[in-house]
Amino acid sequence: MFLSRSAKHVRLLVRGSSLANSMSRYLSSRLEADPAITIDYGCEVSALHGEDRLDAVTIRNVMDGTVRTISTCAVFVMVGAAPNTRWLSGLIELDGHGFVLTGDAVGAGSPYASSHPGIFAVGDVRAGSVKRVASSVGEGSVVISKVWEFVQT
Repeated sequence: MFLSRSAKHVRLLVRGSSLANSMSRYLSSRLEADPAITIDYGCEVSALHGEDRLDAVTIRNVMDGTVRTISTCAVFVMVGAAPNTRWLSGLIELDGHGFVLTGDAVGAGSPYASSHPGIFAVGDVRAGSVKRVASSVGEGSVVISKVWEFVQT
């Protein structure tokens, strides 16, 4: 909704068959009713095109495999707000929402170290992170020295 205020048109790609599991009915109804927003269900980005800037996006329909390329000059990525960390339960400490606890919260020497030596977390999966791609990339580039330090000992 926010992006549709400044963009001529917004295309929302939803990997699943509906927004019902991840969004309130009120908000999904508003998205569906907005003429400046198109929602494509069962779709994902399969390629970005352009030399010095973004010119187009190729979208693949996961249901039937069809692909189409659409002209665009911008992409905003949001892949969800729930961490996929159940597989870590019992191995490292998670907060009540499933985000990985790191740094001072677990008495670790690095802000990205988890409660288990040698396991680090950066980006959206980390409790207290700002949930932005640029921050995740930055955190990953910072923590790599700690990873190497752990591997070398």
